Amino acid sequence: MCPCGIKVATQLIGQRAILNSPSYPCMRARARSSTIVDRAETTSDRAARRGAMAKKNGATMNLLHRRRRRLKTALCLVLGPVMLAAFLCLHLRTLGLFSPASRCAGETAAVDDLVRRLRSFATFDPLRDPREPAAGAWFVSALNDTAEPEGEARHLVLPSAASAGRVLCVRAPPGVDATYALAWRDALPRGAALLPGLAFVSESPYDYNNLWHGLTELAPFVSWHARGGCRAAPARWALFQRGAARTRMSGWLTLLAEAATGAEMVVETFLDRAGPVCFEEAVVFRRQMQGLSRERLRGAFDLMRCKARARCGVVDVQPRAGNGSRGGAAGSSAVRVTILFRRGARAFKDESAVRRVFEKECARVAGCAVTTAHTDNLTFCDQVRLLSATDVLITPHGAQVTNMVFMDRNSSVMEFYPLGWRQRAGGGQFVFRWMADRAGMRHEGSWWDPDDEPCPDSPDILSCYKSRQIGHDEAYFAEWAARVFAAAKERKMGGAGGAPPVERLREAAACNCI
Repeated sequence: MCPCGIKVATQLIGQRAILNSPSYPCMRARARSSTIVDRAETTSDRAARRGAMAKKNGATMNLLHRRRRRLKTALCLVLGPVMLAAFLCLHLRTLGLFSPASRCAGETAAVDDLVRRLRSFATFDPLRDPREPAAGAWFVSALNDTAEPEGEARHLVLPSAASAGRVLCVRAPPGVDATYALAWRDALPRGAALLPGLAFVSESPYDYNNLWHGLTELAPFVSWHARGGCRAAPARWALFQRGAARTRMSGWLTLLAEAATGAEMVVETFLDRAGPVCFEEAVVFRRQMQGLSRERLRGAFDLMRCKARARCGVVDVQPRAGNGSRGGAAGSSAVRVTILFRRGARAFKDESAVRRVFEKECARVAGCAVTTAHTDNLTFCDQVRLLSATDVLITPHGAQVTNMVFMDRNSSVMEFYPLGWRQRAGGGQFVFRWMADRAGMRHEGSWWDPDDEPCPDSPDILSCYKSRQIGHDEAYFAEWAARVFAAAKERKMGGAGGAPPVERLREAAACNCI
């Protein structure tokens, strides 16, 4: 047999032996008892395990229950506001309030409506208000002018608190009365052009070609410009005469204005404008020099003098001999006499005779020199250089006397008139006497020609005398010149020390806009 068969046979023989054994019943009983015990122990263990598992499951269920309750509470606290916010958001989106396009469209419409409302306030009124009789007050009559800072001429500044932040707009087409409006910069009248920079706006009863009248218009602007430290240079000028726009100022005044302000003079003509012109900033003088103190006016003259000299390269004005000069050698105490002749109206009838009288008297004063010139042959800078080197100016009444502004303070002026002026011309004939006083010069008096043909009796008799020529009185001229030249010499000698004259120090300060 094979080994496997032998093993099986052996096992069967052993089992039969046990069954036939006398002790088999006892062995079977013991085995059954042991099985019952094992079964009993197994049931108890299972019951214990089931109890433990039941407890564990109960604890787990309690924990889950507590967690579910907390989650519910959190959801109630958070979900409610979230749902409410979502509802409101959806509702507002339905209304279009949160839509970017709708919001921009709504804001644009609101801004456009506001601009339309503001623009409706910009109504144009006559620049020359016929209801206002006071001179100057009828120009931009909606606003009251101010004299602040103290000592300045009365003026307007726009925009300002007085204008409620509005700028000045002007419509001045050719051949039509000019009108003006005050408008907010963001709501200008339709078709208006906003001109950047500062505008100097001038209103005058006189034209801007006459040097004297033009100078009275220029002085307030120069004073205001100097008060601000010469920082606010005008980008443009707007010139009006009795409410009508003017397109230019005389060349002499233009060059003086450019020298004083440091900016090219650009005059707004309004001729090529299809609509109104609005000025970003504007300073308006409508009463000439009214309110301008003597100190401020003298300071304006000082500034014009030193700026004109700087523009024309007048560094030092040492005495020098000019064309037609006579007299002794020039020195620091020399008396420099200039005779400015005119041509035509108010010219001397005999220029040579007049020149001989003054040259003769000048020769009697040591260091005196005479220079003669015609202003129509001189450029602006020629006049600045000539008058800067003048101590005594001899000239007929006329626009050329305005050149005295270029002379040093304490210089002298001698003025001459034709027949009829003293009786007919009124106070206007004394304007240069007034100017000399305000500029710190000495007006040494006037001579009115007593001899000439009388004018016919007519309502406008001054026009007959106004353009007459002037004769001469050799004896009177000689006596007058001797007195003036001697006084000038004495003043020059008194100021001939080593220190610069106080006038030079003032001029230097004025040039620095202090």
